[in-house]
Amino acid sequence: MELGGGIMSSRALFLGSALAALAAVLLPAGSAVAANWVEENFYLSGPRYDGVLPPCDAQATLGKITSRFGEKEHAYWNSSLTIAGFDQIREIAYRPWAANTIPRRFCSAIVHISDGSKHPLRYSIGEDTGMIGATWGVEWCVVGLDRNWAYNPACKMAQP
Repeated sequence: MELGGGIMSSRALFLGSALAALAAVLLPAGSAVAANWVEENFYLSGPRYDGVLPPCDAQATLGKITSRFGEKEHAYWNSSLTIAGFDQIREIAYRPWAANTIPRRFCSAIVHISDGSKHPLRYSIGEDTGMIGATWGVEWCVVGLDRNWAYNPACKMAQP
């Protein structure tokens, strides 16, 4: 009986040591380190971006902004304001950050609102930021109509 217990304890010790070594390799440490062997060899290196984005004046992009602005105004602010048109559309920056960040195109325009006013618009088009990461997405802010202050002050946080 004594002999069997000794063999079992040495097996348990070996198994525990092996699991601890495997955990040390697989689990990240407290500080940022380079990718380990597992991360490098089994598609854990992160997403691969193409950087292909629609231009600032693409109708699909402006259509999303127009639609979502109207929805937001109606649903959250009980307002009938809509975007009636766009002027002075221009690109501000393309991929202004580090090489491995999400590719974004930053744009600005002047929007004509249905009440007759004009407001600056700041928006960005980001790769894989649309519905469940399947397509490009748009984040936008109309200066003076950012009522929940999501991009405050004056839509500055919507710019690069």
